[in-house]
Amino acid sequence: MRLQRAPLEVRIESYMVVLITVVHVIVCAFLITVVLLQSGKSADIAAAFGGMGSQTAFGARTAATVLTKATTWAAIIFMLTSITLSVYASRAGARSRSVLGGSSSAPAKSAPARQKPPAPPPTMPNR
Repeated sequence: MRLQRAPLEVRIESYMVVLITVVHVIVCAFLITVVLLQSGKSADIAAAFGGMGSQTAFGARTAATVLTKATTWAAIIFMLTSITLSVYASRAGARSRSVLGGSSSAPAKSAPARQKPPAPPPTMPNR
Protein backbone atom coordinates (compact mmCIF):
# COMPACT_ATOMS: atom_id res chain seq x y z
CA MET A 1 0.00 0.00 0.00
CA ARG A 2 1.43 3.34 -1.02
CA LEU A 3 1.03 6.44 1.05
CA GLN A 4 -0.19 9.46 -0.80
CA ARG A 5 1.74 12.63 -0.23
CA ALA A 6 -0.19 15.74 0.66
CA PRO A 7 -0.03 18.60 -1.81
CA LEU A 8 2.78 21.08 -1.27
CA GLU A 9 0.39 23.82 -0.13
CA VAL A 10 -1.05 21.67 2.65
CA ARG A 11 2.42 20.66 3.88
CA ILE A 12 3.64 24.27 3.91
CA GLU A 13 0.52 25.34 5.78
CA SER A 14 1.01 22.62 8.39
CA TYR A 15 4.64 23.69 8.86
CA MET A 16 3.46 27.27 9.30
CA VAL A 17 0.97 26.19 11.95
CA VAL A 18 3.71 24.36 13.84
CA LEU A 19 6.07 27.36 13.58
CA ILE A 20 3.41 29.83 14.73
CA THR A 21 2.44 27.51 17.60
CA VAL A 22 6.05 27.32 18.78
CA VAL A 23 6.39 31.12 18.60
CA HIS A 24 3.07 31.46 20.43
CA VAL A 25 4.19 29.23 23.31
CA ILE A 26 7.52 31.06 23.64
CA VAL A 27 5.77 34.44 23.66
CA CYS A 28 3.32 33.15 26.30
CA ALA A 29 6.16 32.13 28.60
CA PHE A 30 7.96 35.44 28.00
CA LEU A 31 4.81 37.46 28.63
CA ILE A 32 4.11 35.65 31.90
CA THR A 33 7.69 36.25 33.05
CA VAL A 34 7.73 39.94 32.13
CA VAL A 35 4.39 40.63 33.78
CA LEU A 36 5.46 38.90 36.98
CA LEU A 37 8.72 40.89 37.09
CA GLN A 38 6.95 44.24 37.07
CA SER A 39 6.15 45.99 40.31
CA GLY A 40 2.53 46.50 41.21
CA LYS A 41 0.84 49.89 41.48
CA SER A 42 -1.48 49.04 44.35
CA ALA A 43 0.70 50.87 46.86
CA ASP A 44 0.30 54.14 44.93
CA ILE A 45 -3.48 53.81 44.85
CA ALA A 46 -3.59 53.02 48.56
CA ALA A 47 -1.43 56.03 49.27
CA ALA A 48 -3.91 58.28 47.49
CA PHE A 49 -6.68 57.30 49.90
CA GLY A 50 -5.25 58.40 53.20
CA GLY A 51 -1.69 57.18 53.02
CA MET A 52 1.35 59.39 53.12
CA GLY A 53 2.54 60.59 49.77
CA SER A 54 1.78 63.25 47.25
CA GLN A 55 1.45 61.10 44.14
CA THR A 56 -1.66 61.10 42.02
CA ALA A 57 -4.26 58.34 42.38
CA PHE A 58 -2.67 56.11 39.76
CA GLY A 59 0.98 56.87 40.45
CA ALA A 60 3.36 59.38 38.98
CA ARG A 61 3.67 59.51 35.23
CA THR A 62 7.06 58.05 34.39
CA ALA A 63 8.82 57.13 31.19
CA ALA A 64 8.15 53.64 29.90
CA THR A 65 10.72 51.20 31.16
CA VAL A 66 12.22 48.32 29.24
CA LEU A 67 9.83 45.91 30.98
CA THR A 68 6.81 47.98 29.97
CA LYS A 69 7.91 48.07 26.34
CA ALA A 70 8.67 44.33 26.39
CA THR A 71 5.22 43.65 27.84
CA THR A 72 3.56 45.74 25.13
CA TRP A 73 5.38 44.02 22.29
CA ALA A 74 4.87 40.57 23.77
CA ALA A 75 1.14 41.26 24.11
CA ILE A 76 0.92 42.43 20.49
CA ILE A 77 2.77 39.34 19.22
CA PHE A 78 0.60 37.12 21.43
CA MET A 79 -2.59 38.60 19.97
CA LEU A 80 -1.34 38.29 16.39
CA THR A 81 -0.32 34.65 16.82
CA SER A 82 -3.64 33.87 18.53
CA ILE A 83 -5.64 35.38 15.66
CA THR A 84 -3.47 33.64 13.06
CA LEU A 85 -3.83 30.24 14.74
CA SER A 86 -7.60 30.66 15.00
CA VAL A 87 -7.81 31.50 11.28
CA TYR A 88 -5.77 28.40 10.41
CA ALA A 89 -7.95 26.28 12.68
CA SER A 90 -11.15 27.55 11.07
CA ARG A 91 -9.79 26.82 7.60
CA ALA A 92 -8.74 23.31 8.60
CA GLY A 93 -12.18 22.72 10.14
CA ALA A 94 -13.88 23.67 6.88
CA ARG A 95 -11.73 21.20 4.94
CA SER A 96 -11.91 18.27 7.28
CA ARG A 97 -14.92 16.15 7.97
CA SER A 98 -16.66 15.92 11.26
CA VAL A 99 -15.76 13.16 13.68
CA LEU A 100 -19.34 11.92 13.50
CA GLY A 101 -19.68 12.51 9.76
CA GLY A 102 -19.23 8.86 8.78
CA SER A 103 -21.36 7.29 11.49
CA SER A 104 -24.92 6.29 10.87
CA SER A 105 -27.57 7.47 13.24
CA ALA A 106 -29.67 4.93 15.08
CA PRO A 107 -33.34 4.86 14.10
CA ALA A 108 -35.54 6.68 16.53
CA LYS A 109 -37.66 4.44 18.68
CA SER A 110 -41.28 5.38 18.50
CA ALA A 111 -43.65 4.96 21.39
CA PRO A 112 -46.51 2.51 20.84
CA ALA A 113 -49.70 4.12 19.67
CA ARG A 114 -52.16 4.85 22.44
CA GLN A 115 -55.49 3.16 22.15
CA LYS A 116 -58.70 4.83 23.12
CA PRO A 117 -60.34 3.29 26.16
CA PRO A 118 -63.50 1.39 25.30
CA ALA A 119 -66.67 3.43 25.48
CA PRO A 120 -68.93 2.60 28.46
CA PRO A 121 -72.06 0.63 27.57
CA PRO A 122 -75.17 2.74 27.09
CA THR A 123 -77.36 2.97 30.13
CA MET A 124 -81.11 2.56 30.15
CA PRO A 125 -83.10 5.28 31.79
CA ASN A 126 -85.02 4.18 34.85
CA ARG A 127 -88.76 4.74 34.71
